[in-house]
Amino acid sequence: MAMTFGASVLRVSGGARSNMLHYSSSLSTHIPLPRSYLYLTNGRTRGRRTAAIASVRTFCSSDNTTSATTDAAVVDGEIANNSCSIKDAGNVLDLRVGRIVRAWKHEEADSLYVEEVDIGEAEPRVICSGLVKYIPIHLLQDKKVVVLANLKPRNMRGVKSSGMLMAASDAAHETVELLEPPESSAPGERIWFGSPEDEDHLPTPATPNQISKRKVWEMVQPHLKSDATCNAMLGEHYMRTSVGVVVCPSLKNANIS
Repeated sequence: MAMTFGASVLRVSGGARSNMLHYSSSLSTHIPLPRSYLYLTNGRTRGRRTAAIASVRTFCSSDNTTSATTDAAVVDGEIANNSCSIKDAGNVLDLRVGRIVRAWKHEEADSLYVEEVDIGEAEPRVICSGLVKYIPIHLLQDKKVVVLANLKPRNMRGVKSSGMLMAASDAAHETVELLEPPESSAPGERIWFGSPEDEDHLPTPATPNQISKRKVWEMVQPHLKSDATCNAMLGEHYMRTSVGVVVCPSLKNANIS
């Protein structure tokens, strides 16, 4: 199954649907372990385990957090049903508060906007997003947004897009809303999943190459939703800044990508 927003395509296995607006990749969460990785019971080899425990720990280890030692795994290509492992994987994504400085229609793609987004760096990030059908351009100007900043840059019809704006969509994919950080949050501020106390123990964000190679975004994204009160969630964990929780304007129980 493939969904297209402008120039972007997200392929989803198993019949699941999502709405990644401007980043394309192959969905594959299987992370093979080295050939030597076997597990033993009663002194005998029981078989080769396909769980990628080491993969999660590679990104999530921290001297000050206990969740990194959870025996959570990616089994048979899917994250095990363990909210701590999902949260740890989510927190190596480099999510930042952004402010759209300027937005315009892409000259070569009718469905794409091009945005310059302040995420606290020396120069604004240039990001392409397939939002033309969903959000009038005047509503983007000076808007606070959530930016996924550690994806590999993509060439979008001649424009180098260095990041992704996070958004929620309804089941029919007819309504799309950008996630909104608290208005008092500052551009460049890091966004995380969990409790306010977790801010002190966040891991260093993974590099774009690590995110791509280990398929971290593809593992995390299916667990991103808004709840019944429009709060952005990863499983049972809030998406938050230092001054409050990230929300979407009106979509409840919606997919986030």
